[in-house]
Amino acid sequence: MSLLDRHGQTLAEFDRTVHLVKADQWDNPTPCTEWTVRDLVNHLVSEQLWVPHLLGGATLAEVGDRYDGDVLGDDPVRAWEESSRAARAAWTEEGAVDRMVHLSFGKFDASLYGWQMTMDLAVHAWDLAMGIGAPQPIEDDVAEELIPVVRPMIAAAQGTGILAPPVEVPDDASAPDRLVALCGREPR
Repeated sequence: MSLLDRHGQTLAEFDRTVHLVKADQWDNPTPCTEWTVRDLVNHLVSEQLWVPHLLGGATLAEVGDRYDGDVLGDDPVRAWEESSRAARAAWTEEGAVDRMVHLSFGKFDASLYGWQMTMDLAVHAWDLAMGIGAPQPIEDDVAEELIPVVRPMIAAAQGTGILAPPVEVPDDASAPDRLVALCGREPR
């Protein structure tokens, strides 16, 4: 499948999981040890808010700190819906994945950014599901395709504090378990 297809799938996975969060679960811990459920959703909303700017050619300095802090307000689900809808519209604009974007480590093809966002949506959907006690949301075919695409990104991120080291899993582990383990999570 194409990047845009996988991105759409992982966005939908995260969306379904956000809609499962109950009112009393926003302070629950997640596998991202520094983040509660609310913190994790805030991170994903902030990421979505950046997308239209970066795909539109803006630099990190031009976007600045406008999405620092709490971007959820009093309705986290609505904040997610609005930001993800705008991000998806930016990704599906004609030629969006063929553009160059400014990222924290330089100017790169938007497709690299797209795969990073797709991986982030998938793995954080898993984190969110674990934080609220929901079923694991990553589809097998999505995980199978993401593993070889993101493996080099994961290797490059080691030692930066962005991701924990990969966790070993049995050879017969499911694709979603192998993906989250690659991203430093202990499959449950």
